[in-house]
Amino acid sequence: MQHLIYAGRPPDEQRETFLRIIGNDPVVSPILEAAAGLDLPEWWLVSGVLYNTIWNTLTGRPPGYGIKDADLFYFDDTDLSYAAEDRVIAAAAPFTRHLPVPVEIRNQARVHLWFEDKFGVPYPPLRSGCEGIARFTSRAHAVGVRLEKDGSLRLHAPFGLDDIFAFRLVPNTVLDNQRTHMAKAQRAKSCWPELEVVPWAEG
Repeated sequence: MQHLIYAGRPPDEQRETFLRIIGNDPVVSPILEAAAGLDLPEWWLVSGVLYNTIWNTLTGRPPGYGIKDADLFYFDDTDLSYAAEDRVIAAAAPFTRHLPVPVEIRNQARVHLWFEDKFGVPYPPLRSGCEGIARFTSRAHAVGVRLEKDGSLRLHAPFGLDDIFAFRLVPNTVLDNQRTHMAKAQRAKSCWPELEVVPWAEG
């Protein structure tokens, strides 16, 4: 149970540990540096590339294990067109194509335009990127980090970090997204069998 050494620890200790692991990881660190150079409005590196890195470190798995891609979010509500988002993706390509994993860039201000068609769940418009992080399907998924201009790492984790350090996937019921929660949990457990998957509460 060595992988659970930070579970239940004080939030400040968990935060310090989380940022130390992320900041020193050979997969995540160059992604953060490249993202900072893009100077996107309210950007965050989010979700799997972060918590998967914690799980890999604490279970002794190699950097990048189980990580398919890195999700990079930004929030720009001045132009909600696909064309505007596509221009950002194209402009970023020269800065991200050399990175250890593919980087997927999405404007959170326009998620409501396509989310229901893709996932079958209504998605009210977001007012910020942070609000989008708080809607991720499981509480452990709800984490974002960005590299500030002074070189420090800024963390946003609306549900805290204990679910990540406890290897626990608890559904976030802010959206009726049970199918996605269970699908993502099944895939994650195939890579990290140490995980505890909390099912969606019936009724």
